[in-house]
Amino acid sequence: MKTKFTTYSATAVIAAASLSFSLDNFAASFPSSATPQEQGRWVAEAADQYDSGYLNQSGNVLMELKNSSGQKAERHLRIKTLEVEGDGDKSLTIFDSPRDVKGTAFLSYSHSLTPDDQWLYLPALKRVKRISSSNKSGPFMGSEFAYEDLSSQEVDKYTYRYIEPTSTAGGTGYLVERTPVDKNSGYARQLVWFDEIHWRGHKIEFYDRKNELLKTLEFQGYQQYENGKWRADKMVMANHQTGKNTTLYWSDIQFGVDITARDFDKNALKRIK
Repeated sequence: MKTKFTTYSATAVIAAASLSFSLDNFAASFPSSATPQEQGRWVAEAADQYDSGYLNQSGNVLMELKNSSGQKAERHLRIKTLEVEGDGDKSLTIFDSPRDVKGTAFLSYSHSLTPDDQWLYLPALKRVKRISSSNKSGPFMGSEFAYEDLSSQEVDKYTYRYIEPTSTAGGTGYLVERTPVDKNSGYARQLVWFDEIHWRGHKIEFYDRKNELLKTLEFQGYQQYENGKWRADKMVMANHQTGKNTTLYWSDIQFGVDITARDFDKNALKRIK
């Protein structure tokens, strides 16, 4: 599953668990005789392929931070994403307000088989800070999202195990456990709920390194766009251990905009407005 802070288009045929199947007939092709590991991988690849081909997207986001006492703070940001063939996606997040974070920019190069590359530009210091692999489990700009949550969730970043059929806001679906391959991940495992019609992720539970439930991310208000892609207009990350939560409200989502690889050059972070 690609989670577009992230997402899930279509190629004609994909292969998983040594089975080929049409995107129009996913559910009927579920490999019931395969191992739970193969079944889980099958679901993840189906979701990934269903969203492939979106090329790029941009959108505005209202980030609402809420502490355990219910006090709220808001941040306004813009996010651009570029699909990269044969590797993970690139994304750029720019903070527009409030004043204390205005001009902050976060650049992420996701990878399938190697650690992600991530940089944070801090305008007060006028310097670009590289996020080390050992720090990617830390909180992003005081939110309940970790740096690793902001990368595209490439299939090869995890191993999988199918749990059971389940119900989601999108109807019937699949519950899959995935385990990060990266030893620096802040998570021991994750549980993901997919629907079987549009292969959207509806909920993710994150378990910390002690295998205790840490956070839950819920995707709400899915909308389908002209290119056939689905995007949630609300994403709620709740931290069960601190009582804090962060909500992302998406607006003005556009595809096929004037975005190229040059827009994701780390040397240009200081010039972003």
